[in-house]
Amino acid sequence: MRWVTYQSSTGVARAGAVVDDVVHGLDATLVEILDELDDAGAHATTSPVERVPYAEARLLSPIPHPPSIRDFYAFEQHVKTARERRGLDMDPDWYELPVFYFTNPHVVRATGDDVAIPSGCVWMDYELEVAAVLGQGGENLTPDEGEAAIAGFVVMNDWSARDIQAREMKQGLGPAKGKDFATSLGPFLVTPDEIAGRKRGKAHDLTMTARVNGVEYSRGNLSDVFWSFGEMIAYASRDSRVGPGDVIGSGTVGTGCILELSLVHGGDAYPWLKPGDVVDLEVDGLGVLTNTIVGP
Repeated sequence: MRWVTYQSSTGVARAGAVVDDVVHGLDATLVEILDELDDAGAHATTSPVERVPYAEARLLSPIPHPPSIRDFYAFEQHVKTARERRGLDMDPDWYELPVFYFTNPHVVRATGDDVAIPSGCVWMDYELEVAAVLGQGGENLTPDEGEAAIAGFVVMNDWSARDIQAREMKQGLGPAKGKDFATSLGPFLVTPDEIAGRKRGKAHDLTMTARVNGVEYSRGNLSDVFWSFGEMIAYASRDSRVGPGDVIGSGTVGTGCILELSLVHGGDAYPWLKPGDVVDLEVDGLGVLTNTIVGP
């Protein structure tokens, strides 16, 4: 089933099941029902609080305020290209450790929202990803338990201020203000059963594309991921805890950002984003996440 969070006619955020282009609203938020989406879906379709045409719904991010967002680095092509252009080989530990960083859950954006270029940034970039949203929590999970904890999947845009990020990361602590301004999630939360038939390798056979002003920039496939979501979740929970509503980002698919494209093809072919640009990230079965770039 496809789920959204939308602003109801009374102005509150509600979970809604999308069936036949109609949002069937519930008197609950999506985070509150993540561990019971099957029962909630049946209730929404038979006894909704309201029905709203999808085209008229004011969509919020499916998880507007995640408890946490961990973004991984799980596509080998993306990592290898970035390292090769800096004269670096792949670090052997990348194949042993599904590394991630925490980003800011307070700056989540929805499809249709404007995204402002952060102050001082000239190299504004998108990053084409898929994220898993957890419906259950736990500690020291196995990969199978991690997979079973997934409530659904969303398209994710891990926006990057590349010039700021490059300066910060020389200090050895990872990204900070180069990331700390926006992460887009949406438009739907799609439950695992919707894409179960497309399982391939460690993930799913889902084409991932990015377009800027209608022109295709990026094309990849979720099945190319090196680490499964179950493995990522297990690593995140090791000696720690994950919880319902936590977002687990895949990292950028190969070719899935302007930085990588410009390293391979040159900056003239793929210029950095500027005010007025419209960025569409599309993943088969998960929908299209659209944002417009505005000035600082």
